[in-house]
Amino acid sequence: MNSRLRIGILSFAHGHVNAYAQQILTFEDAEVVACWDDDVQRGQAQAQAFGIPFVPHLEDILSRRDLDCLIIASETVKHGELAVAAVEAGHNVLLQKPMALTLEECDRIIRAVENRGVWFSLAFQMRCDPANIRMREIVHSGTLGKIGTIRRRHCIGVLFDRAFCEGPTRWHLSAQANRGMFFDDAIHPMDWLFWTVGEKPVSVMAEIGNILTDIAPDDTGCALFRFRDGLLADIYNSSVTRAAENTTEIYGEKGVIIQNHGDGPSNAILPPCPVAVKMFLADEPSKGWQDLGIPVPAGHGERISAVARAFVDAFRRGEPICSARDGRVSVEMCLAAYESAASGRRVAIGQDPA
Repeated sequence: MNSRLRIGILSFAHGHVNAYAQQILTFEDAEVVACWDDDVQRGQAQAQAFGIPFVPHLEDILSRRDLDCLIIASETVKHGELAVAAVEAGHNVLLQKPMALTLEECDRIIRAVENRGVWFSLAFQMRCDPANIRMREIVHSGTLGKIGTIRRRHCIGVLFDRAFCEGPTRWHLSAQANRGMFFDDAIHPMDWLFWTVGEKPVSVMAEIGNILTDIAPDDTGCALFRFRDGLLADIYNSSVTRAAENTTEIYGEKGVIIQNHGDGPSNAILPPCPVAVKMFLADEPSKGWQDLGIPVPAGHGERISAVARAFVDAFRRGEPICSARDGRVSVEMCLAAYESAASGRRVAIGQDPA
């Protein structure tokens, strides 16, 4: 590896990659040295914005041996094709979420990664956020005892944004490119749930549909997951939320954690009481709600940008933020939720791939 991590970008379709690139410009130990995009106009514009060369042909960037890692941020439907091509060419990969639209595509990526032995990670910002990291530590420590119920809301308001719906990001609204807005964004709290609990659920019941708009395949959904030990976890996701505050509730036999200001709408309005994470313990009742001292980010973009530093550090340690096999789990959970919503019944969540 070079003293400075040399990074290439494949596609600027997903806007999060622009936040990563902007952050990497400030790093002393990493740099973006090349980019490609199948939308030449988009790719050239972003190359100029970040002061990096634009490579017009995919095969030319895949054949380079001076790149330590490629960031793939294409439309979701192209993830499998690009990730497998990059991995089979011997490249390490940071892939934007969701991993793919189908489990078959996820499995193609997993096989390629494991056959080539390259570093591979999904870019899940929830795993990089101090509030989420601390909550997970507390859950795993046993401080709360057995966990009975978890509720997590993850919302945005993009379907009220004309520029998002009519501009270059409108591919998010396509069932062919992205399945649905629930699939695109609920994948975050589903991965968070799997990562926080430490295992995947065994079943789900869900409702997903258009509640306030009709411009995308869906705009809101709620999924209720059951775990093997009886834990119930409620994931609510909406792309039509104007404002919000409470984000996470974790209820255990010995205590409770509440997180506020954990998604886009809850960061968009100045919080009247800026406590990010608080905890109540049954054996310390006189302390009441204990502020865990985690600051509220200035905006949700701060969480997204934080992936850049976490990515570089994880790559240098040789550890993923989220492995390929772990990335498959949230896709499986989300697809099972869609199946439940379509069928009106509880859907079992299957076994891991061999």
